[in-house]
Amino acid sequence: MKRARIVIADDHSIILAGIRNLVEQDCDVVGQAADGNSLVEMALRLRPDLIILDIGMPMLNGIDAARQIRKAWPEAYFLFLTMHNSPIYLQEAMRVGNASYVLKTSAAEELRPAVQEALLGRPFISGAFGRDALDLVRASQRRHAAPPRLTDRQRQVLQLITEGHTNPRIASILKVSVKTVQFHRAEIMRRVGVHSAAQLATIAIKEGLVSDTVPSGPAGSG
Repeated sequence: MKRARIVIADDHSIILAGIRNLVEQDCDVVGQAADGNSLVEMALRLRPDLIILDIGMPMLNGIDAARQIRKAWPEAYFLFLTMHNSPIYLQEAMRVGNASYVLKTSAAEELRPAVQEALLGRPFISGAFGRDALDLVRASQRRHAAPPRLTDRQRQVLQLITEGHTNPRIASILKVSVKTVQFHRAEIMRRVGVHSAAQLATIAIKEGLVSDTVPSGPAGSG
């Protein structure tokens, strides 16, 4: 029987090694990435059977990376392997489509069966969320309004702001002008309804728009 081809993504090398050790018993790991941008490029180039990814990754978080991949390749399947046990992150991950969700705290017991289920096209959610997790996620999605609508580029700018990058640094990363970054920053703040980078980061994390990564520098506009 042909072995499944898997791409894995996490910004911690020890975690990547642990994932490989668990899944290579049944599958072939054909690529691994340490940030969201690299994952998008790799996934679209390799077209694996399954993508195992963390949510909290630099440059582009796992949920937005998955959204970008799905937009270009609707058949992609994802298995989020994360420390985030908040229903907000679970909801946002499942909204991507073709997704499963496993907590890192239970990966030793759940990752292999989750991979098997995902490869059969069946969603898997960590038992810590309860047996009715899928129904609860769907019901919650119907009850609550979606987060503020941002473009893919605005979401990426938002993540970089939350990580603590300055406007010039963001412009360098995205290969755009500082004025373009300033425009996106102002538009994001208007849509979310805040007036400072600190407020923006707090709301972004609370609403599940970006992962709560550790800031790498000052979040000022300079």
